[in-house]
Amino acid sequence: MKKLFYFMVSALILCGTSCKDDDNDDKYKTYSVTVQLVYPEESDFNPVEGVEVKLTNTTGSVSDAVTDNTGKAVFTVPAGVYEASATDVRYGIGESFIYSGIKSSITITDAWVNTEVVQLTLSESKKGQVVIKELYNGGCQKDDGSGSFQMDKYVILYNNSDQPASLDNLCLGMALPYNAQATNNDYTNGVLFYEAEGWIPAGNGIWYFQENVTLDPGKQIVIALNGAINHTPTYTASINFSNAAYYCTYDITQYENTTYYPAPSEVIPTSHYLHAVKYGLGNAWALSNTAPAFFIFTTKDVSPVDFANDADNTNYHGGTVSGAQIRKKVKVEWVIDAIEVFTTSSDRNNKRLTATVDAGQIYLTNSFGYTSYRNVDAEATKAIEGNEAKLVYNYSKGTEIDGKASTDPSGIDAEASIKNGARIIYKDTNNSTNDFHQRKQASLRD
Repeated sequence: MKKLFYFMVSALILCGTSCKDDDNDDKYKTYSVTVQLVYPEESDFNPVEGVEVKLTNTTGSVSDAVTDNTGKAVFTVPAGVYEASATDVRYGIGESFIYSGIKSSITITDAWVNTEVVQLTLSESKKGQVVIKELYNGGCQKDDGSGSFQMDKYVILYNNSDQPASLDNLCLGMALPYNAQATNNDYTNGVLFYEAEGWIPAGNGIWYFQENVTLDPGKQIVIALNGAINHTPTYTASINFSNAAYYCTYDITQYENTTYYPAPSEVIPTSHYLHAVKYGLGNAWALSNTAPAFFIFTTKDVSPVDFANDADNTNYHGGTVSGAQIRKKVKVEWVIDAIEVFTTSSDRNNKRLTATVDAGQIYLTNSFGYTSYRNVDAEATKAIEGNEAKLVYNYSKGTEIDGKASTDPSGIDAEASIKNGARIIYKDTNNSTNDFHQRKQASLRD
């Protein structure tokens, strides 16, 4: 009987172990996915070895691989729905070229054929002078713990080049839908329909400088997007915009909501008020507190007013006039820089900016004073003569998102280095995933 008992127990153990292994085999079955980078036909550059490609699951997990000399990157991943993305920076004479691409809705199932190749088409863009150094839009906590204050948004524009930059006809725009987590009907077969048409939608209205402004190399302009006053007496974690060097969005002939736009601080010159052209609904230019798609662009030789009032540039979000938000078609080649923000509070974020404009996204946890801050280009910054001795390291203002660090990989504290006399060159790959991190404190509070 003892032998029979031991035999039965051993058989059960072996069966249990075998069954468990079979379950794991099914659960962890993987597939080979090859992504081929496809460069524009008119490009002077060919595929090269070593370009990083990302494969992102809808759950948020990211796999990395690099291309071989034919432009192919090979992944081994479990079943799921994926998004492939890549950015490749090349250099020409006096300018750089950025090749970016995104392909969504790559579905890997048991029917997947390992020899199948995913074609990731790249779009070409040229690197400009002015970049978005920082976008602060999420607000901060109120002193009494009753919630958040979010009428202190701002953006900082920075001349990242070695030549003076003219801001003539430079405009501020935001894409619709306002929030990345909102339903987005602009997708057709996993692609934004306007990508093929070569434009980006500017929703509700645009802002522009009253007069031409020149931004010197390594200098910045602060633009208060809401409430250009000193908020700190009421909300100590907020921002003080009472600075004569600052600019602000303030045009009560277009946007009269005083909650968004109280009269600016008296120290800000009226010549620093950006003017607006409103063509959408509402009495405020309501940049999202959670997940905006923000960009700067130039209207070239056409004035911002003429551009915004041109009916040929009009598009209706949703496709029809009735109940739709009015948007304006901004040519992709007019876009100077952009940042796409996703919220950490949702797993249903959708991109609104095309790969040519921004091939990635920065995640933001709003309401706690965090800000989207651009990473330092360490190699370019250290290459400036006499600069390296002025750089401050051990950067400590990064944060964590879902247990993962969101920080500047260079380790350089940009703001402390600037105060120490250094010149900072910021990373600019037209990919917010690579270019930005979530900073625990707005730089204007340093």
